[in-house]
Order: sequence, then structure tokens, then C-alpha cells
Amino acid sequence: MFLLPWSALALLLLTCLALEPPPRHPSPSNPAFRCFQREFLLGYLPALAADWLQGPLLFQLLQSRGFLRSQIAALYSCGFASNVAFGLVSSVFVDRLGRKKSCVLSSGLCSVSCLLQLSQDFLALAAGRVLAGLGTSLLFSAFESWYIHEHLERHDFPAEWIPNTFSRVALWNSGLAVAAGLVAELVAEGLALGPVAPFLVAMPFLGLSGIFAGKNWDENYGKSRSCSKACGEGLRGLLSDPRALLLGLVQALVESILLIFAFLWTPVLEPHGIPLGIAFSGFTAASAAGSALFRRGVTGGLQLQPLRLLPGSILLLALALLLLALPLPLYPPGDFFAVLMLQLSCGIYFPTMAFLQRRLERGRDAAGGARWLRLPLGLGVSLALPALPGDPAGTRRVFGAAALAALVALGAAGGILGTARGDEGLRVGDEGLLEGDTRE
Repeated sequence: MFLLPWSALALLLLTCLALEPPPRHPSPSNPAFRCFQREFLLGYLPALAADWLQGPLLFQLLQSRGFLRSQIAALYSCGFASNVAFGLVSSVFVDRLGRKKSCVLSSGLCSVSCLLQLSQDFLALAAGRVLAGLGTSLLFSAFESWYIHEHLERHDFPAEWIPNTFSRVALWNSGLAVAAGLVAELVAEGLALGPVAPFLVAMPFLGLSGIFAGKNWDENYGKSRSCSKACGEGLRGLLSDPRALLLGLVQALVESILLIFAFLWTPVLEPHGIPLGIAFSGFTAASAAGSALFRRGVTGGLQLQPLRLLPGSILLLALALLLLALPLPLYPPGDFFAVLMLQLSCGIYFPTMAFLQRRLERGRDAAGGARWLRLPLGLGVSLALPALPGDPAGTRRVFGAAALAALVALGAAGGILGTARGDEGLRVGDEGLLEGDTRE
């Protein structure tokens, strides 16, 4: 099974290169902007690299500690629950504490989490997963908020230059994700350092990110809002538009499915003898190919609209889950192909969802409202993980239930398509994707 993931990885990387559309606008040559952009990337990219390094071998690490599958599920649940719960108020926390401090705090929390992976104690590992959930929530709320404020308010650069920075981030992030799987496989198996090694490799990257941001970035703050007011605004934004409610339901269902997948992908692939680090690189490359397919479809000659891509991506997700649910004898290429299909669908889904959320907000906190739907479903999945069956047949039944949830999400996406068919604000016009359209 060594050749299969390597062949898939090479094919997917070539697909990414072939699908990536040429830039629509020349890169800004302003020296001050280039210097500022480089300063941001030097602080942000190491944190992203560290985040990816913690993904490939987490299940294997906990398994090597001698924990039962239900105990491993409980540890995953600690991370999922803290991430989902804190996500409801993370933007308010970041705005109050300060965005630079939040970036440094994110690196610190994730560093302590990585250090705790050395422990054999269940409670220490549980604390590590909670800290990882909190740190990851800050990672994906503080860094980009800091950049946008500095770009517009302190440096007064044109808003049209923001996509240049985030397109670079997206390109680097895809490369870092693929590289993280390869590095994890190298240090854990190639150098025989064990599955804890990628977590130790991540720590210098986290230190570099935190120290660089702390020493070189200026502090900035958002609007001071109470948590209750921010949550109330989000809920009102959700309830004021049926399309926002349906979109929030889609997001909550899909992300709950992906929480289950994040726990189950290792038990599905490991019995086939597929190297987990290489498999991780393969399906992050599949996700990158999906994102490139989205950009090519929307901005290229096909002129596909995100409103139609959303149900298409969810249908692809449902098909992948159904393949994983089939009660067939162990068939390594089939399971691996289904995982790649699932990740390809995610690559299309996430920029599509980000586009529709941005366009639906229109002064309302629709994204904040969606967190109200994510919270009960995410916490429900977290509580249910330890009770999931551990045998292969039971795992396939779980994927079958996830496929049904995906079909419910598909119905909600169809409802959005029906109610927003004539809304030009939800279409990509001749100007193409605008600033922030596909940034989560």
C-alpha cells in the first residue's frame, strides 16, 4: 500500500498546478506594502505550519499510549468542544484583549498543548486537547483580523490589495499542509522517533510565530462589545433572513460531519497499511485541488455560480460518505479514494460557503449567528464520539448516518438556491471575486 498514496499525491499536486487560474490582477509593487505583507507572513505561516503538523498522527499517538478507542474519542471530544464553545465568543475576546496579544496567546496555548502530548496521563492529555481547541480558535480569528486592521487603518493601503495577501496565504497554506504530512511521516517513521515527534517539531514554529508577532507587530483592537450583545446580534442576523438560517444549518451539519471524519479517518486507513503521514498529505492535496477547481470554475470560462456549487459540493460529500458506509470487505483503494473524494468536496465547499456568508451578511452578523447552530451540533458530536462503535461494521454505520446528515444539508442548500435564485448580490459578476469573498 506504499505506492497508492504516493501516486495519488503526485497526481493531485499536478492537478492543482493545472487547475490554478492565472492571477486576474498584477501583484502590487509598492515597497512599503511588500515589506508589511512579508512581516505578516513571517508571523502567520509558522503558526499554520505548526497547526498542520499536529494533525496526521494524533490518533496514532494516543493509541500508542495504550488508551482504548472510547478514551481516545473522549480526548478528541475535549478539543472539539473547547473549539466550538469558545468560537461563539472568540471574536469578542480577540477584540477586547488585543489582536496581537491574541496571536501570541494562540502560539502559547498550542505550545503548551504540544508539550503535554509527552505525558502518559489522561487528564494531562485532556488538558492539552482543550488548550489546542482554544489556541486553534484564536489562530483562525486573530491573525487575519490583525492584518486587515493594520492594512486599512494604520497603513492606509487600498482594500483591493488585501486579496493579494490572502491568496499568498492560501497558496502557502496548501503547501504547508502537504509538507506537514510528509514531515510527520519522516520524523515518526523514517527517523523512528514515534508519533509524538511531529508535536515536538511544531513547537519551534509556534515559538517563532509568537516571538516574531510579539516583537514586530503593533497592537490593535476591535469594537468593544459585551459577549451577550455580540451573541444577540449574531442570533438576530441569523433569524432575520431565512437564507442565512438555511446557510447556517448547512454549515453546522457539514462541520459536524467533518468533526466525525477527523476522528475516524485514521481507524479507516490504518488497517490497510497506508502510511498516515502520506495519506494526510494526499487528502490535503485533494482539498487544495478542490479549492483550485472552485477558483477555475468561478473565474474561468465556465462562470459557475457559488449558489450552484454549494449543493454540488455537498452532494460529492454525501457520495464519499456513502462509499465509506458500504458494507464491503476491506478494500484499501476504495476507502482511500472515498477519503480523497471527501476532501475534494471540502476544497470546493469552504470557499463557496465563505463567499455566500460574506454576501449574505450585508451589515448583519450572519456568520456569528451560524455559530449558534454550530454550538449544539458540535457539542452533540463531541459528547457522542466516545459512544461510537469501535468495530469496522459500526464505523461504517456511523458514516451511513453522516451521509444522511449530508443529505439533509443538501436539502437546505437546495432551499437556499430556490429562495435566492434572482438575488444578484449572491452572484459573481464580471468583476470576479471581490476582496474577502472567499476568506473565512
